[in-house]
Amino acid sequence: MTSLLFVLSWFFVMQSTYRPNPMEYNLMPNSKHLSALDESEYEMLKQNVQSSFGNIKLVKHGGKCHQNDELVIKVYMYDLPPEFHFGLLDWKPNGSSVWPDVRNNIPGYPGGLNLQHSIEFWLTLDILASEFPQAPKARTVIRVKNSSEADIIYVPFFSSLSYNRYSKGKKKEKKNGNKILQEKLVKHLTTQEQWKRSGGKDHLILAHHPNSMLEARMKLWPATFILSDFGRYPPNIANVEKDVIAPYKHLIPSYLNDNSTFDSRPTLLYFQGAIYRKDGGLARQELFYLLKNEKDVHFSFGSIQKDGIKKATEGMRASKFCLNIAGDTPSSNRLFDAIASHCVPVIISDAIELPYEDVIDYSEFCIFVPTVDAIKENFLINFIRGISKQEWTRMWNMLKEIEHFFEFHFPSKENDAVQMIWQAVARKVPAIRLKLNRHGRFSRSPPSTDKGLMSIPTPRNFW
Repeated sequence: MTSLLFVLSWFFVMQSTYRPNPMEYNLMPNSKHLSALDESEYEMLKQNVQSSFGNIKLVKHGGKCHQNDELVIKVYMYDLPPEFHFGLLDWKPNGSSVWPDVRNNIPGYPGGLNLQHSIEFWLTLDILASEFPQAPKARTVIRVKNSSEADIIYVPFFSSLSYNRYSKGKKKEKKNGNKILQEKLVKHLTTQEQWKRSGGKDHLILAHHPNSMLEARMKLWPATFILSDFGRYPPNIANVEKDVIAPYKHLIPSYLNDNSTFDSRPTLLYFQGAIYRKDGGLARQELFYLLKNEKDVHFSFGSIQKDGIKKATEGMRASKFCLNIAGDTPSSNRLFDAIASHCVPVIISDAIELPYEDVIDYSEFCIFVPTVDAIKENFLINFIRGISKQEWTRMWNMLKEIEHFFEFHFPSKENDAVQMIWQAVARKVPAIRLKLNRHGRFSRSPPSTDKGLMSIPTPRNFW
């Protein structure tokens, strides 16, 4: 009996020390285990396209050649006029096609802060690439021409770019170009057979910039939105059950060949950005006054102007921990800049929503501090100083393992940000189908023959 109790006690000890993998691969459909764009970036982009589409191995099955792919999601994409998508990049079509030939000519995307909300560009490119005869092997999406075969209906409106480019109209204009495009989009979508059939429940709309789709979102809310956070949305319009949170494209370049150590990063805690913010960002100024005199803390105002990105790159790579504090909205690209710099993020944003959090445990490589505690005198600095070198090194190594989940590529790569977003969308598909099936329960029912009974109405939207 004593020996049996001894063995059982060791079993429970081993169970208690088990650290779960931060990535829950069993929840990812068809996924496999871990395995301003300037001219140089665009040249690299073109080379990637040529190399990816020029070296595709086909596998024979039953005498026919098929790509050895694991498709996750089938997408029907509207052929909207170019003014809604690549026309916003000053691309003009040749002939009747509304899409560029992205194998040979990728329209340029504006740099600066525009890049952080450029997911609409990357996802649309990925859908177009899926139609190529020799598409890359690692695929998570395929475009279908029949909407009845699709898992999701994709709306290719570059809403973030529309906001950045057209929201500031001329003084004499009653409506700016961004509002006009949204009105056109609503009018177009709500007259389509696909929208009428589902009430928009199976549609996918990108509104990654917090201020994008301000006029249209209240009319298109049954659709699934791809957002950066829910900071400016009421819960009946957008919520974590219905919608998808996608990462920002980080502005700081990825830290390749990072051989830094705990001791080689002299700055303990780093923050550079706007300090005085409204709404939930009041904690920034409180923390500024609490931390500004700490010798090993960098807390200062900064922007991307002039050499701002270069300074932020150098600062993050020289820091052990990087602060991610709520601003006007709960999220910012600062978190993803920190991940790309392998600077352990310290998140002080109580309402933040994180990309793919249903399959990633962020607590394995991020520090979360409630705002009410962070603004207490000496609390945050003492807490950070108390984190050991060993724990920091573990999180630093984890950042290097997971950083590719937040990298955007064209053509997309296995489990990069593009494919991770599509997989997150795929995990919403069963719930969408449930809503559609419940909505259509009585769509084929015969009318009641009993004049004393009222006919059963078609159920309303479930959201």
